[in-house]
Amino acid sequence: MTSPRVNLLDFDADQMAAYVAGLNEKPFRAKQLLQWIHQRGVSNINDMSDLAKSFRAILLEKAEVVSLPVINDQCANDGTRKWLLDVGAGNAVEAVYIPEDDRGTLCISSQAGCAVNCRFCSTGRQGFSRNLTAGEIIGQLWFAEHLLRNDPLAVRRVEQYPTPGWEHTGRVISNVVLMGMGEPLLNYDNVVTALRLMLDDRAYGLSRRRVTVSTSGVVPMIDRLAQDCPVALAVSLHAPNDALRDQLVPLNQKYPLKELLAACERYLPFAPRDFLTFEYCMLDGVNDSDAQAKELIRLLNGIKCKVNLIPFNPFPDSGLKRSPPQRIQAFAHILLNAGMVATVRKTRGDDIAAACGQLAGDVIDRTRVRERAMHDTEIIQPEAQPVEWLKKLDSNFDD
Repeated sequence: MTSPRVNLLDFDADQMAAYVAGLNEKPFRAKQLLQWIHQRGVSNINDMSDLAKSFRAILLEKAEVVSLPVINDQCANDGTRKWLLDVGAGNAVEAVYIPEDDRGTLCISSQAGCAVNCRFCSTGRQGFSRNLTAGEIIGQLWFAEHLLRNDPLAVRRVEQYPTPGWEHTGRVISNVVLMGMGEPLLNYDNVVTALRLMLDDRAYGLSRRRVTVSTSGVVPMIDRLAQDCPVALAVSLHAPNDALRDQLVPLNQKYPLKELLAACERYLPFAPRDFLTFEYCMLDGVNDSDAQAKELIRLLNGIKCKVNLIPFNPFPDSGLKRSPPQRIQAFAHILLNAGMVATVRKTRGDDIAAACGQLAGDVIDRTRVRERAMHDTEIIQPEAQPVEWLKKLDSNFDD
C-alpha cells in the first residue's frame, strides 16, 4: 500500500531540515523549499527549477504542497474579504483579510469550531470538531498572500500605503492575528509551528510585533508561549470579575482571573511590545456599566496594557445586544480618565458576517454545544460544565 504524501506546509524550518536530511539531501535544500513554497507561493514541485531533477522526482513521489479548498469567497462593502475553507469531513473554517491604509491584516483560524463556548461568540455556538494541522493554519496565510498579490485592489493599497520596511517586497499581508475560529492555545504545537513559519525570514519574515495570538486564557500555555515563541498577546477578558466572567467565558472556571493576570504579568518580559492587549466585548446591560468600568480599572491596575473595547457583533440566537455607541464611549472615557490606554475597535466586514465574533464556518459538533444551547433559558446563565469537560481543555482534542 502506498504511503500518503506529506504536506510540506506542515513543516517549519527545523522540521523541513529534518525531512530533507531523511531523504539524504543537503541542508540547503530545506531553505530552497521554504522559499519556493512560502515566499514564491509555488505548489507544483516541478516548477521549483533550482532543485535537482533527482530530488524533485523523490519529492513528487513522497510530498506535496496542498492548501485548503475554497468553498466561498465574499467581499464586504469596506473591502474586507472572507473565505470559507474546506478542512474535510464536513468541516469548514473561515479566514478574513482586513485592508487598512497602514496595514493588511489576515485573521486566521486554528481549530474547526471551538470548545470554549464564550457566550458572545458564534464560533463557540457552532461547537468543536477538531484541531487544524500546522499546514492548515499556515495554509490560510499561504493561500491569502499569494491570491491577493494578484488582486488589483490589494496591490493598489500596498502601492499607495506601503508598510515601512516592506516597500519592495510585493507582499500584501503585513499583520496576522490568530483571532479566527478556535482557541489557539488549545492547539498549541500546531500553532507554534505555524507561528515559526510566519516569523522565519525564509518564509514570511513577519515581525513578532505584527503577529498576535488571541487567547481566552489557557494559563499553562501562555507560560509555554513566552518561552517557545513569544509574539504579541491579546487576552479575551470581557468581564471585570470572576462571577461575570464565569458566565461569559466558561474557561474562567478553570483559570480564574487571579491566575490569568499573573500569567499575563509573567508573559510581559518576553512580549515583543511593552504591553499586552485585553479584549472587552461590549454587551448591553451585561458588562458595560460605569461601575464595571471602574472595577476593570482596579483589576488591571499595575499591568502594562491596552484595553480594546469591541462592539458586540450580533449573530442569531445569541440573546445578547450591542452596547449603544454612547455607552461604549462613556465606558472608554472612564478608562482614559484613569490613565489607561483604551481604544474602540472599528467594526469591519459585518455585512458579510466577517466581524469579530461572527465567524462560524461549518463544523460537525463533537461537543454537543448546539444541542445543549437549545435548553438554555437564561440570556446570561452559565451552561453546566462537567468536570470532565473542563479537564479536557488542557488537551489537544486529538481523539
